[in-house]
Amino acid sequence: MEAIFEACARGFGEMCISAVQWGEIAAVQRKRAGEKEQKRVLQLLMQINLRIVSASAERAVHAAALRVDRKLPYADAFAIDLAMDSPDHVLVTADYDFKAVADLAQIEFLPVK
Repeated sequence: MEAIFEACARGFGEMCISAVQWGEIAAVQRKRAGEKEQKRVLQLLMQINLRIVSASAERAVHAAALRVDRKLPYADAFAIDLAMDSPDHVLVTADYDFKAVADLAQIEFLPVK
């Protein structure tokens, strides 16, 4: 993951994240370490070439279908929906629950969850 972050920070790629996933990161950081650390982590992430994709009505409906049809958590459904936008998109995750939707998009599984 570090190599991906570095490449994007240098302009050799782009990272996309759904606004829903961005909110998940914010919530996890705030719960684990408090508001100050949450702000610090979010500011660091914004320094790389990170594009936050809005959760439009269309995306929300598609994510809902993935949630029901593929039994994914709703936030995860937004992540796979974003990966499905283009054959160039790759979802990078340590969450092996995404194996159930590996047929829908390119997914790179990190070795440790």
